Amino acid sequence: MDLTKENRKSLRKKFIKYLLPSAAAMWLYSLYTMVDGIFVSWGVGTTAIASVNLAMPFINLIFATGIFFATGASTLIAIKLGKKEEQSANEIFTTNFIAMVVVALVIMTLTLMNLDRIAIFLGANENTMGYVKEYLKIIIIFNGFFITSYCLEVLTKVDGFPYLAIVGVVCSALVNVVLDYFFVMKFQWGVKGAAYATGISQVMATLLYIVHFNRKKSRLKFVKCKFKLSTIREILSIGLPDGVTEVTSGIVIYMFNQVILSKIGDKGVVTYSIISYINLLVLMTMIGITQGMQPLTSFYYGKEDERKVNSLFSMGVKTIALISILIFIIINLFAPYIVGIFMDGSDNMELFNYSIKALRIFSISFMLVGYNILISGFFASIAIPKYATMISLSRGLFIITFALFVMSSIFGETGIWLATAVSEALSLVLSLTILRGQYFDSTQIFSRTSSSGEEEL
Repeated sequence: MDLTKENRKSLRKKFIKYLLPSAAAMWLYSLYTMVDGIFVSWGVGTTAIASVNLAMPFINLIFATGIFFATGASTLIAIKLGKKEEQSANEIFTTNFIAMVVVALVIMTLTLMNLDRIAIFLGANENTMGYVKEYLKIIIIFNGFFITSYCLEVLTKVDGFPYLAIVGVVCSALVNVVLDYFFVMKFQWGVKGAAYATGISQVMATLLYIVHFNRKKSRLKFVKCKFKLSTIREILSIGLPDGVTEVTSGIVIYMFNQVILSKIGDKGVVTYSIISYINLLVLMTMIGITQGMQPLTSFYYGKEDERKVNSLFSMGVKTIALISILIFIIINLFAPYIVGIFMDGSDNMELFNYSIKALRIFSISFMLVGYNILISGFFASIAIPKYATMISLSRGLFIITFALFVMSSIFGETGIWLATAVSEALSLVLSLTILRGQYFDSTQIFSRTSSSGEEEL
């Protein structure tokens, strides 16, 4: 039985209410990285921006840690709230926060002790070693605030305050931009200035969210509870697919760099650096749309309301379709202006034009990637992480590796820029096969009849 027109309209409003701040938040998170790159490029030079790019896989790892905790905790908490088990939700919330702090301290200790080894592993040489170590050292010190600020932003939305979440992200982004300008351009602190600007912005966001969760209006509270490893295992298992998406992006950047150096040379690395920033923005947009859907689908899954879960998934698909087309059109129309943000065409017109061409070819993948992320995120939101993990690992590591080496071997340079589109197409076949086989046989997901409760998220 379908939802009534009135119920569908109400659900659509709720979906948009959660979607907009989620997508905007992910845009702003990706802009943190882009702003650092732009200021470093214009304020320090090409060697410095290359060094920041070398550090990106490690930053992906830190961000992935936040995603692990955020996706898993938000899913479990939303399900508990849907079942009206607020005490259990608060215990998960508190346990999750403690675990994040402990993990952040472990990361900081181990990485600072092995900073030289990490820099060399990331590809730093005598020209970039100083920059890479300067940037990484500061990011590592602030890593706990990266992890907690992202997770608390997601949980603020689960708590029923999606627009407060976006306020925190906007304030943090503005602080980052302003401090980047002063630290990098005015004070000439170089890559250290960019790292400090980003770290301080994360501190401010974390403090804002902690203040929120100590207010009376918040349903989620820090409570005394027994720390259960079983809870952390469940959180991490559910968060694994989204976290893997972020981790593998760093691995893929490394692989692309190696293939590009062998097939194209240094100019290809510069081009791929620009494409990587745009690709990050697109990925974060799609993840933002997915995470706007997830708290609601988790909530109604907890209430066993199959019709609303189905309707929300349908809304997510339609949103992905629209945004994918818009992104593809915008990038192809404005490619020269986008590339111009990162390089001056008058200095090297050949490289400038080459980067425009490569970006347009690569943009084909933007028409497909959102569906894979949405389907993976949907399975995570209804607490079936094994299918979400299968999709994420396949598209984020195995299929892209296969596509990169096969396409570059057959088509050379053009094959490198087409590889991601081929990978996403193959991954979509896998995603749809799993979805058709598992989800649409609803008895595998909903074992009981739908709830008629009226409480809303």
